[in-house]
Amino acid sequence: MAKLVFGMNQSLDGFVDHTQFGPSPTLFRHFIGEAERQSGSIYGRRMYEIMRYWEEEHPEWDADRLAYAAAWRRQPKWVVSRTLQSVGPNASLVGDDLECAMRKLKAERDGDIAVAGPDLARSLTDLGLIDEYRIYLHPVVLGRGKPYFAGPRPPLRLVAIDRIDGDVIRLTYAPA
Repeated sequence: MAKLVFGMNQSLDGFVDHTQFGPSPTLFRHFIGEAERQSGSIYGRRMYEIMRYWEEEHPEWDADRLAYAAAWRRQPKWVVSRTLQSVGPNASLVGDDLECAMRKLKAERDGDIAVAGPDLARSLTDLGLIDEYRIYLHPVVLGRGKPYFAGPRPPLRLVAIDRIDGDVIRLTYAPA
């Protein structure tokens, strides 16, 4: 049975914003490894459109970016959207019944399936479908933005703390 995992970079004050801070080379290599091990990813429309950046190679990419793109392209992707009519390679649109589709996906797959984006994570949290939350905590204060938890924080229990890079720790939580 697959496990749905919501993980994102987060500021000390609880916000996620890939334009305000990004991963160091060490953390980026960690994310390459994560992408290589994942059984797939689930996206909402906005996050999927951001991630489609990895579909085409760019001449300025270094070896790490090429490796991440290759891992991202290989894995299956499921896109939750009411407005998209089609999606790119190795991706499928999720129908109207999110809960049924995600329960089926979890039952049919093994390994970790990444959940991308706070809004989608909120919907899946409300349905009781997120199995693990991974917060990559950065020593940055943004003061505003999109919060990691788009709704009320679910009851959680800390299951692991890992130092990933000099100043970044990963806090791993499971539903309590």
